[in-house]
Amino acid sequence: MKFLADFLPIIIFFGVYKWLGIYAATASAIVASFFQVGYTWLKHKRFENMQVITFFIILILGGATLLLHDEMFIKWKPTAINWLFALAFLLSQYIGKKNITQRLLDSNVNLPAIIWKRLNISWVGFFVIMGMVNLYVVYHFNTNTWVNFKLFGMLGLTVVFVIAQAFYLARHLSHDQLKQPRRNTK
Repeated sequence: MKFLADFLPIIIFFGVYKWLGIYAATASAIVASFFQVGYTWLKHKRFENMQVITFFIILILGGATLLLHDEMFIKWKPTAINWLFALAFLLSQYIGKKNITQRLLDSNVNLPAIIWKRLNISWVGFFVIMGMVNLYVVYHFNTNTWVNFKLFGMLGLTVVFVIAQAFYLARHLSHDQLKQPRRNTK
């Protein structure tokens, strides 16, 4: 359910784009992101970093798109987000005791430090490449193709990458870990 909620602004953007065009879709994505952040706050009394970062990027780039009537700003949003995530994952290698990947998964998986580092760096590479692929589509295809790529292509590439990571992760798990996840002892 959370996965669907995280993609709600993208799905709304896609639907409104098909019906009313890029500018209405941009405005609706800004509003949907605002409500997404607000709903999370009301339900959990906290903000999720990813939602807040995404909201501010869409507010700035989407706002520029609407104000200047130039769709190029909103087309840069996926690249900006992916590159910010790449930077965050990269910096997490050097700040704190655990990188982002380890913080997300170590309550269920016990791995050597070098494997956590490799997994984290692979996410850095993935985010950098996704940003570059987005720019390639932006500058080589029309807006309709970009909108379809934004929803289906980026989601598909992410799923393929996560599956590849799962296979890599499985090679490093013991037989007992594959049977039963580690219990959180906090």
